[in-house]
Amino acid sequence: MLLFELSQELIKKFLKFGIVGFSGLFIDFGFTYLSKEKLRIQKYLSNAIGFLMAASSNYILNRIWTFHSEDPEVLVEYGQFMLISFIGLLINTLVLWLIVSKLRWNFYISKLVAIAVVTIWNFGANILITFA
Repeated sequence: MLLFELSQELIKKFLKFGIVGFSGLFIDFGFTYLSKEKLRIQKYLSNAIGFLMAASSNYILNRIWTFHSEDPEVLVEYGQFMLISFIGLLINTLVLWLIVSKLRWNFYISKLVAIAVVTIWNFGANILITFA
């Protein structure tokens, strides 16, 4: 019974994390597009800008809604979240580069795949470290 309740709670948090991440997708793609297409910043740097802007908004939403954190050490918590996000960015960029350069997929389709891979990393690391 306890395992079932824990599983339900974990699934609920993952779904909320996914919804927050989906909202971050618009921020990520928006800043990536703006940086790459309008400001003519290199595509992988543009990817990093979009990813980090989305990570910041995701922290705020996950802190409030997904994990209901009341930790007064907001800067420590934010730092942990951003470190996990930075590692996620490295994973994201590697996956993106592999798919674009080796498989020759479209940049934005490849970015969707990279985001899916990093979502699993981010959720696991944040539930075990940032919002433990």
